[in-house]
Amino acid sequence: MPTRQIYWNVVGHLILYLFVVAGAAVFLYGLYRHWRNWRMGKPAMRWDKPWERVKSFLSNTVFHLSVLKEAYPGIMHACIFYGFIVLAFGTVAVLLQADLGLHVMYGGFYLWLSLALDILGVVAIFGLLLAAFRRYVLRPKRLESTADDAITLVALLVILLTGYFLEGLRMAAAGDQWAMWTPVGLVIAKWFGATLGAGGALAPATLGLAGIEMWHRYLWWFHMLLAVGFVAYMPYSKLFHIVLAPTNQFLRNLGPKGALAHVDIENSETFGASRLDEFTWKDLFDTNACTRCGRCQDQCPANFAGKKLSPRDVIQSMRKTLEKYGPALAAVQAKVRAKKLDPAKEYEAMEEAVAELEMPALIDDIITEDVLWNCTTCRACEDQCPIFVEVIPKIIEMRRYLVLMESRLPTEAGRTLRNLQNNGNPWGLARTSRGDWLQKIEARKLAEGEEVEYLLWVGCFGAFDDRSKAITEATVKVLKAAGVDFGVIGEGETCCGDSARRLGNEYLYQTLAQENIETLKAYKFKKIVTACPHCLNALKNEYPQLGAAVGQPGAAVGQPGLSFEVVHHSQLIAELVAAGKLKLGTKLAGEAAKVTFHDPCYLGRYQGEFAAPRAALKAAGAEIVEMPRHGRTSFCCGAGGGRMWLEEDAAHKVNARRAEQALGTKAGTVVTACPYCLQMFDDGLKAVGEQRDITKDVAEIVAKAL
Repeated sequence: MPTRQIYWNVVGHLILYLFVVAGAAVFLYGLYRHWRNWRMGKPAMRWDKPWERVKSFLSNTVFHLSVLKEAYPGIMHACIFYGFIVLAFGTVAVLLQADLGLHVMYGGFYLWLSLALDILGVVAIFGLLLAAFRRYVLRPKRLESTADDAITLVALLVILLTGYFLEGLRMAAAGDQWAMWTPVGLVIAKWFGATLGAGGALAPATLGLAGIEMWHRYLWWFHMLLAVGFVAYMPYSKLFHIVLAPTNQFLRNLGPKGALAHVDIENSETFGASRLDEFTWKDLFDTNACTRCGRCQDQCPANFAGKKLSPRDVIQSMRKTLEKYGPALAAVQAKVRAKKLDPAKEYEAMEEAVAELEMPALIDDIITEDVLWNCTTCRACEDQCPIFVEVIPKIIEMRRYLVLMESRLPTEAGRTLRNLQNNGNPWGLARTSRGDWLQKIEARKLAEGEEVEYLLWVGCFGAFDDRSKAITEATVKVLKAAGVDFGVIGEGETCCGDSARRLGNEYLYQTLAQENIETLKAYKFKKIVTACPHCLNALKNEYPQLGAAVGQPGAAVGQPGLSFEVVHHSQLIAELVAAGKLKLGTKLAGEAAKVTFHDPCYLGRYQGEFAAPRAALKAAGAEIVEMPRHGRTSFCCGAGGGRMWLEEDAAHKVNARRAEQALGTKAGTVVTACPYCLQMFDDGLKAVGEQRDITKDVAEIVAKAL
């Protein structure tokens, strides 16, 4: 590498490193300010499963898989990312060789690096222009443009362009025998009067050489100081996501997607979060890592229906509050903890100290109750987030605070929770009537200690709701036809607790769950099959927190003999069809054969199951016409997160919006695989004027084809 050419025209270039040190100090101070805010959060384990985390980093940061879920912004970001990665590598190589005297670039390697730097720099400029065009010309609704965004784009473009002009000016003044390996610099050098010889070597310009050298000298200092200043500015700007986004991808939640954080009810003095210091450090880290891209808002069904909820705004509201009041709150926390009080007194002391700060309340002043209760916990926001910001846990923590600490919740939610507490079902029907469906449907009711391969978990809807009893009947019919060894508990079941937990009543959830776990211990089975994805998620992903060993060999710790797997009825049906154990003799025909399938959130995004229901439908002869939003981008029915039991504003019904999407396919039947979704579709279709009975569960379609 021609080292002598790098600083040939710059006097006192080593002084730059004084600015580098100053810039690094400013950068580190900004990082410290953020770290001081993050560390006041509660503990959270995000260092387990290191290899899984490395794979997440490689796939989502290095290979950009999560970013490329959307083509335009994905390609735009990839151009900028890969361009600057190569440019940063080249900068480090120059530092090592030109300033530290380490010979890291020889012959061909230097030439290929020069070519890569020129090409990838253009790629980065292209990405920045795409970003500017999108933000200031296309202007998608989800993007919020601030002065920081403009500063970032302009600064990056100027750094890149001045870098190319520096290269061209150097080549024009000093010549370059390897000019063909720096094509962009060559074009600029020729523009300044350099000439390319027959052998490919660039001869220096002869006219205006003094002016070229002067411009090179001044531009070099401008370019370098701008780059150093830009790095120093990063922790105070949106561009800090260069550091935080990859870190967040490494620190992502690797547990079951459907499992909320466990709460130690017996040893907790307070529940939920109403202040920033009551969230985990990872929750606080998320607020700074968020890039404000708006993908979450685009996917949010509540936001689409016009409700007061934007996942991005929830995170950004927390970020702004953290940046403004975090230092004072952290100082107060340190003083209170220094007193070494017991948990109850420490909480009271914190409340009193925070009151003196006259901070706005996070709940009500910053984030309203309407926003918190409008969430359906569908996970569309988290599934689409390229850096895995976790929105739902924060909303649930605030709901827990409202319900368990202040008894503030919608009237309908209170009624539902009382029914669950008193009768073990959301309607408040008698517990003893849970098994009444068995009078119509012949199914084997298990005695304690009796052994079967599958336990059919019916759930509240399948046992009490008249429409959903048809799903139970169809499921029993299909399992019998396939010769499956199964049985049911009947009135021994109680609600799985899903709605209670997501409505914020963790205590009631754990009460119901423990009751079910104790009941299950009295029976012998290998697997549980259920038609309700909400029951599936609770049994499979959340009961292990309380001692059930789901999908693991042997007994669970503290729960001897309780070990089982949980599957959805559509998964079992598809498996039985594939194994040839379920014979479907009558195929669907005519208008009934044209169906559209709605992916339930708690089966699709939560469990990653999209293929099994479709395989079962196709085996029954169904022709599936997909809605525009299906699979991972499926639009929620509006029932999750306890919303099934809350009143809906007629003008902003999520299920009505989804019903319109289903009718747009012109399918003769709307099929789903969740009793919640089925109920919401029945109501939503009526809300948009569709009077036909066109909704079915997967099991009903398959049973009809037997």
